[in-house]
Amino acid sequence: MKRLNFRRIAGIGVIVATVGALAVGGALEASAAATGTVKTAGDPLNVRRAPTTGATAVKTVANGATVTIDCQITGASVTGPYGTSTLWDYLPALGGYVSDTYVFTNSDTRVAPDCGVGSGSGQCSDACAGEAQYRSSDSHFLVYDTSSDGYSAVAVYWLKGGAGPFYVWNSGGEGTKVDKAVAVPHGGWVFYKVCVANYTTAKPDLKSCSDGITDFAA
Repeated sequence: MKRLNFRRIAGIGVIVATVGALAVGGALEASAAATGTVKTAGDPLNVRRAPTTGATAVKTVANGATVTIDCQITGASVTGPYGTSTLWDYLPALGGYVSDTYVFTNSDTRVAPDCGVGSGSGQCSDACAGEAQYRSSDSHFLVYDTSSDGYSAVAVYWLKGGAGPFYVWNSGGEGTKVDKAVAVPHGGWVFYKVCVANYTTAKPDLKSCSDGITDFAA
């Protein structure tokens, strides 16, 4: 029988900070994808671009649906049917994250490796309008502006050896997306944050930046 309250406590305790682990030792070795079953009160569950309830919902998944979990990551704390946790599951078929507290996995511990290649994404803090994702398959940044707040969304990133900062800007306004190729060597890592700022060719005054995320070029 599923232990509703205790699997989440175990999950919180074993989460490893993705940035620290990847930047020092390289990407965690992937394992076979795990599966789970979505559990809500009946309504569809939002799948979000970043692991926080404030991020844009890119799709929904039905209550009772079976999902494939590619990896897991630390995000915003959520209370759901299976307790309270900061653990989020990345669902590759749906292109986003759901809180692990809404997914039955038949386990009291984590069931997938830390998110790394191909699933890094972030949203700047304080409910601001910037969201971004690094797509490892072809080394592209996707930068989104989700509301009219007077600022441009920007992904600021650094490469192995500390090169940077470099910037990928979205100055197109509310509801727009920029898709830009960036030069990251095969197997190399990129460390980035998502912020908002007034567009400039000089060093920008970055505001409301997200926590840093490390990802790798496939």
